[in-house]
Amino acid sequence: MGYGELNIRNYNPQKDRARVEDLERRCEVGPAERGFLFTDTLGDPICRIRNSPIYNMIVAELNNQLVGVIQGSIKLVTIHKPPKNLARVGYILGLRVAPLYRRRGIGSSLVVRLEEWFIASGVDYAYMATEKDNDASFKLFVEKLGYVKFRTPAILVNPVNCPMYRISSKYEFEKLKVEEAESLYRKFMSSMEFFPSDIGNILRNKLSLGTWVAYPRGESWGEILPSSWAMVSVWNSGEVFKLRLGNAPTSCLMYTKSSQLMGNLVPCFKWRGIPDFMHPFGFYFIYGVCREGPMSGKLVRTLCRLVHNMAAKCRDCKAVVTEVGGSDTLRRHIPHWRLLSCPEDLWCIKGLKNEERESFYELIKTPTTRTLFVDPREV
Repeated sequence: MGYGELNIRNYNPQKDRARVEDLERRCEVGPAERGFLFTDTLGDPICRIRNSPIYNMIVAELNNQLVGVIQGSIKLVTIHKPPKNLARVGYILGLRVAPLYRRRGIGSSLVVRLEEWFIASGVDYAYMATEKDNDASFKLFVEKLGYVKFRTPAILVNPVNCPMYRISSKYEFEKLKVEEAESLYRKFMSSMEFFPSDIGNILRNKLSLGTWVAYPRGESWGEILPSSWAMVSVWNSGEVFKLRLGNAPTSCLMYTKSSQLMGNLVPCFKWRGIPDFMHPFGFYFIYGVCREGPMSGKLVRTLCRLVHNMAAKCRDCKAVVTEVGGSDTLRRHIPHWRLLSCPEDLWCIKGLKNEERESFYELIKTPTTRTLFVDPREV
């Protein structure tokens, strides 16, 4: 490279913890024109992968300076490819390169090293997620490293604010036991793309706050399910890391200030404003949204409002977030603000085994209308 010898190695907690945290603080996430996010890992740089079945962090040093980092996790998921429907996938996340050391090939070197670890671990496919207008990420993964556009799910964000939602008395709610929730997920969602084989471990994790169902009042929940029902699970991401918005768009700042002013001047109107995202905040992530029946859309919306009210009681929780397939009609029923949401997150994928090249081509040609399961451990 002409800048000294680049040393790429596995993360060493004793040696690297403070330096990785410092790098995170100096690296923004997201395009500047929409505002970018800073991540506070709360003293644990591998917090975003620690709950995955298998994980690794790799760092890059140049002239004794830690200049880059990348994380990866491995799991077994449903993925529709002949002749079998399960695959071992590696998820790439947390790629960071220090601002002064960018455009020197450090990012690509980190990705290649992580891919080598994936291959040694028997991974079939590597995948990553980025915003569709993140040109630097697109050029690196798609144009340089051979990844292919795969799915474009929508990230839906609903700010947590007062007053709380009024919950309709037309519906009944129950919190399920983990065993019952796991059984329902395996029955109704196991054929969904990227459904994790270890769903039970996710539901039993201390960060999973529980699984709730809603159904029409007057019907009962039992072995025979109601005529319409909906189910969601909730993950407390704020216990893992905090976010902070930097360089917020002018429209967002103006709306925040004006809504706060209106709320102070006319509190009787119960004005809904945007919370303060300029200071560190956490969020709840809704995952495993499942529904059946003609009233299920309304039931999903009601459950999302219930989660909002739960989040409002958590001191640092400022948003409720979920992610659904790009063509999934479910998004119509999930409360969210367009100003804060991302209509097209970009998932890219790459086959790592030459002998499965034909299966890979079949995979990327499958319709994008298929429902997608988003693992809360990878948010």
